[in-house]
Amino acid sequence: MRVLHFYKTYYPDSFGGAETAINDIARSTARYGVESEVLSLSRTPAESTMRIDGHWARKARLHLEVASTGLSLSVLGEFARMATGFDIIHYHFPWPMMDVAHFLAGIRSATVVTYHSDIVRQKRLLALYKPLMYRFLDGIDHIVATSPNYLQSSAVLQRFREKVSVIPLCVRPVSRAPTLAAAADGWRRRLGGRFFLFLGALRYYKGLPYLIDAAARTGYPVAIAGDGEMASYLEREVRRRRLANVHLLGAQTEDEKHALLEACHAFVFPSHLRSEAFGIALLEAAEFGRPLISCEIGTGTSYVNVDGETGRVVPPADPEALAAAMTELWHDEELAADMGMRARQRYHAHFTVEVAGEAYASLYRRLLRSRTSNGA
Repeated sequence: MRVLHFYKTYYPDSFGGAETAINDIARSTARYGVESEVLSLSRTPAESTMRIDGHWARKARLHLEVASTGLSLSVLGEFARMATGFDIIHYHFPWPMMDVAHFLAGIRSATVVTYHSDIVRQKRLLALYKPLMYRFLDGIDHIVATSPNYLQSSAVLQRFREKVSVIPLCVRPVSRAPTLAAAADGWRRRLGGRFFLFLGALRYYKGLPYLIDAAARTGYPVAIAGDGEMASYLEREVRRRRLANVHLLGAQTEDEKHALLEACHAFVFPSHLRSEAFGIALLEAAEFGRPLISCEIGTGTSYVNVDGETGRVVPPADPEALAAAMTELWHDEELAADMGMRARQRYHAHFTVEVAGEAYASLYRRLLRSRTSNGA
């Protein structure tokens, strides 16, 4: 069975959540006889084809980017040429250029879309794009939502409810290298023993100003690891408010991120807008057995973090509620440890690559059987 994944970016040009999901799907379905390739855009496609984690990644040149939408003329011909050789075309939504390529190529293979997110920020462009988007999704054989929460809260997914199933995103377990404990101890010494951790890109929807405010209210040590558009604002706020308990660590290596997850007392993920469709960082913290604090925004964050079981879920954009949850986990160490244990158990039950790989391989087989029985 040959599957072509199609998305605007992929390794090694970008390592975001959707790219990681594509990589995990390709790797985890290989054991079921699925041969995957990935077609994406690149500003510098010096090598148009490369082998990554056991599958081929092919690149077309990115010519222009408008409102986070990569545009390419060359990808239209490349996609049409490649698509004829695959049993299943696996699209990753949203990316309007993908819809155009789909129609121009006249796809006859079975098709599936992993629906990573609604279009939230570009509302004016969405109004123009909607007719094409609905036509594209209407013609797809099957749509995968990444959580039941997102399926219930997305008007677009509800429109196509009859052909939507849920396969959650996943993360691979971290190999506990001998150096991990020592590195974690180093972070504890640097950050004052126990501390709360945020890990991720510093973007507008991550709710970080509210975390800063909660840190000011509580005085607890808070480490913020990552880089992005909010970095300068956060630096100014921490200086202006003289928050010695807030540590802006910047971008970290994978090894250091793992050490921070091992060292932290609890993980805080204050994303307050639906642009946060799932929250892979919550899964990473759960795999390390850390209690979680997140906000109820109707997306996958509340599927990963179940209120009262794996941590606390609080109202969005509410620093007082964030501070209260932090205070509870700070003072009740037994509760924090218990929630962390249950977070890890939930990770192993629902969010491993084995679970996702088996689900996608089963879906691929069903699509092909349906095509065969319908004479396609």
